Amino acid sequence: MNVTTCGIDLAKNLFQVHGVDRRGKAVVKKQLRRDQVAEFFANMPPCLIGMEACSGAHHWARQLTALGHTVKLMAPKFVKPYVKSNKNDAADAEAICEAVARPNMRFVPVKNVEQQAALSLHRARQGFIKARTAQANQIRGLLAEFGLIVPQGIKYLSRRVPELIEDATKELPGTFRLLVQRLLENLQYLDNQVTEIETQINAWHRSNPLSRKVAAIPGIGALTASALVAAVGDAKTFDNSRQFAAWLGLVPKQHSSGGKTVLLGMSKRGDCYLRTLLIHGARAMLSAFERTKKAAYDWVGKLAERRCPNIAIVALANKNARIAWALLANDREFRPGYAPAKAAA
Repeated sequence: MNVTTCGIDLAKNLFQVHGVDRRGKAVVKKQLRRDQVAEFFANMPPCLIGMEACSGAHHWARQLTALGHTVKLMAPKFVKPYVKSNKNDAADAEAICEAVARPNMRFVPVKNVEQQAALSLHRARQGFIKARTAQANQIRGLLAEFGLIVPQGIKYLSRRVPELIEDATKELPGTFRLLVQRLLENLQYLDNQVTEIETQINAWHRSNPLSRKVAAIPGIGALTASALVAAVGDAKTFDNSRQFAAWLGLVPKQHSSGGKTVLLGMSKRGDCYLRTLLIHGARAMLSAFERTKKAAYDWVGKLAERRCPNIAIVALANKNARIAWALLANDREFRPGYAPAKAAA
């Protein structure tokens, strides 16, 4: 079997495989069960395998790489233009096989198990925070139905709501008081879960030298550094720092035509979670600059005065992302006030 390039359409149980030879002629069109995939590729000579970066893709990439194959992951939106006619598993596998052979295709770095575990902690924390916010809003809304208004902020719920439901002068039925007490207990449980997961993330951050290196950048803490290191994988997969910032969606969105350059707002491509962490860190840095007036960040203050604070915050987040790429790709340590030799000259 002279297969040189292969595309796999991943699924829960049934996997579709499409393989071509050196001339691009299809020689394999096969559907495999989950337990047949490893055995099938173990008996195949090493080849280039393409997959969409979806659920289970990193696991199968590691498995097939261990068998001697070269595995590359692609974003599904880059594969879709290669789907011919109607969509089905066979057409998807053929499109993946064709897309992975394109010389200008962009690939997703394969993550190891440690990186996936760290990202799982971040996703779980994000889910608990979302559930905690929803629970807090529900408590606040139920109390508002009885004319009891609690200020915004979760901390006010734990302080004031117990006093409200214990106040005998309030016309609250006993069943409602018990209900609010139960909801408060659930809110406290969710808050404890967030705290425990953050403790695990901090422990992973302290044990990872790359994460500690990125956290040395002002405006990037343990949460942002650990998420960046776990999501990026190998920073050398990006050609330069601007490509890394564009991957995070921190560059202007371009809509140019006819030789006229038009730059809009943020592109907002990539991982919204990473971009949010970087922007929040930059916002904290801008607030600190307004208090301390450090000379190293004069350009941020001048930009905020000339344009808009949000524009300055995004610009600072972009700069921090570029610095993080330089540290990871070139194996350097962060040095405050560093200037390239050309710029210094």
